[in-house]
Amino acid sequence: MKAFIVNKYGKNEKLKLIEEALPSVKENDILVEVYAAGLNQLDSKLKSGEFKLILPYKTPFILGHDLAGIVIKTGAKVTRFKAGDEIFARVSDMRIGTLAEYIAVDENDAALKPNTISMEEAASIPLVSLTVWQAFVERANITKGQKVFIQAGSGGVGTIAIQLAKYFGAFVATTASEKNFEMLKRLGADIIIDYKKDNFETILKDYDVVLNSQDIKTLEKSLTILKPGGSIISISGPPTPEFAKSIGASSIISFILWLTSLKIRNKAKKLNINYSFLFMKANGKQLELIGNLLELKEIKPIVDKTFPFELTNDAFDYLESGHAKGKVVVKVK
Repeated sequence: MKAFIVNKYGKNEKLKLIEEALPSVKENDILVEVYAAGLNQLDSKLKSGEFKLILPYKTPFILGHDLAGIVIKTGAKVTRFKAGDEIFARVSDMRIGTLAEYIAVDENDAALKPNTISMEEAASIPLVSLTVWQAFVERANITKGQKVFIQAGSGGVGTIAIQLAKYFGAFVATTASEKNFEMLKRLGADIIIDYKKDNFETILKDYDVVLNSQDIKTLEKSLTILKPGGSIISISGPPTPEFAKSIGASSIISFILWLTSLKIRNKAKKLNINYSFLFMKANGKQLELIGNLLELKEIKPIVDKTFPFELTNDAFDYLESGHAKGKVVVKVK
């Protein structure tokens, strides 16, 4: 099969197209023919080596976390799927590799693809929607009437976060450039702030939840708009000691994460704000619930651009340009 690999880490390194043997199928695995693979900022950060401390992949490795495709074979103990099923998934860490013609996926990471969306749309959904679900449902427990601030509303995470927050009955504020205002209004955003002209921290106050996807400076500003007892969930760091414990990090890495997150944790504590770092986990059951919302059209995929498989490096260039509205998807088949 054809696959794109990270040959060596580096910000300017390109993926290499190689011929690879078909993956072996464990007893709880499904072998999937990949039709489409969604690209994420996580893929870009892995490629550059930014996440080597917490995700130590040994090069060369096949890149890619999101996929939609068709099951062609099942392991001996698989009960949820059969050959011919159309599925979508965010595969588990250390088992990535969706930028390939085939991949073996643990059945617990996958869900049936909604019939109402295309393969390309389905591939755009898993990582971002699971990130938002785990932030809003597991961490923040968002309830109707709460005020939620979502940074970078027009990005892959932002477009889904706005829709899910509205589904849960929240009042939503977000940031974007003016050209994306109309799209974000259609998705349900109540307040949209032009980050090029205005400072959100001078406009917003008494918010219950912030979903942070930006730098440390923006994270610190976000603390000031929350009411006491509010929550800030960061998907861009800095990682916390709790996260280090959850991944079984070494004492050295645990200390590094403790140190790098100390300032923001102390600031949050003084303001009586709950700060947590979220690194989402693959979860087929949660993806099933999200699939139901897609079927009911409560949320919809936002795909900016689709690239053919052979132009995967061009797809990454576009993703890394920062101009994508919603998701960038690679059409594998």
